[in-house]
Amino acid sequence: MKSISFVCRIKAFPSLTFSHRLAPNRSMEVSRNHTSVAMFVLLGLSDEKRLQLILFPIFLGIYLVTLIWNLGLIILIKMDSHLHTPVYFFFSFLSFIDISYSSSVSPRILSDFLKVEKKISFIACATQYFVGCWMGLSECCLLAVMACDRYVAIGSPLQYSAIMSPGLCQNMIAGAFGSGFLGSLVVTISCFHLYYCGPNLIQHFFCDVPQIISLSFSNPFISQMMLFLVSIIFGFCSLLVIILSYGFVAVYILKISYIKGSAKAFSTCASHLAIVTLFFGTGLSVYLLPSSSHLKKEDKVLSVFYVILIPMLNPLIYSLRNKEIKEALKTMTKKATHLSLYQ
Repeated sequence: MKSISFVCRIKAFPSLTFSHRLAPNRSMEVSRNHTSVAMFVLLGLSDEKRLQLILFPIFLGIYLVTLIWNLGLIILIKMDSHLHTPVYFFFSFLSFIDISYSSSVSPRILSDFLKVEKKISFIACATQYFVGCWMGLSECCLLAVMACDRYVAIGSPLQYSAIMSPGLCQNMIAGAFGSGFLGSLVVTISCFHLYYCGPNLIQHFFCDVPQIISLSFSNPFISQMMLFLVSIIFGFCSLLVIILSYGFVAVYILKISYIKGSAKAFSTCASHLAIVTLFFGTGLSVYLLPSSSHLKKEDKVLSVFYVILIPMLNPLIYSLRNKEIKEALKTMTKKATHLSLYQ
């Protein structure tokens, strides 16, 4: 740690000669005050002020739609008894994840559009990443759980209610959020425990581990290994469970002799498959690119889609293709209209 501290002091004051660096008292006292980073600077999506003012209402609209659609679906599922089934129970938590994930990033982006210097404190940066990572890992697990639910619903429809009991569903949700919390905690601690004392410019519009680790003067090997292991355990294992579940679903559907039965069975999975494709497709595109490409504008565009647009698209994909949700929405609208006429 002493050698790292010495290097950081040299990096903090590159204009000083070696004799000045070893000068006692005053110069060393000043250098000690600059050995750790207390603030990061987010470079954002663009340096052009005019473009930022154009993007502000667009991102604000996307964030409001995300909140309204996801919160509306949570309330609708809670209030309509016909939607009190495992699949909608899981989907209400997916909407909660989308709200939390979007809220961990979008308010900061919106405020940064109106700022000249996009500063974020060390603690705020760590908190933003922790919440975003927690929700992202939990969504990986939840999508795998929903794939297993669809397999049970199609493969064993007569035993579905007995297998997917309320207790099991609650344990699955607790497992998804609990494991996501632990995974995020491990990555966040390993990353932000590193020593930061020099450059503090993050080449992104939010705090993300690959860009943050590159700013450290410590050996990042352990942090990179933790990030790699968590990515494998949550990302690829969840994707493997989803592929296997839908592989069994496909085998079962092929056994159905009549076409209408096959189409009906597949339609229950179409919305979930669309969400899985968007989530894992863009996620893998962002995080499996070579490290040198993180500075490219194309990578930021993919990140916008992954972080901002997907939480808005998920409820739209699920609700617009779902007859039960449409019927529940019509029923709730009629009840609200009926009550308003008698008030």
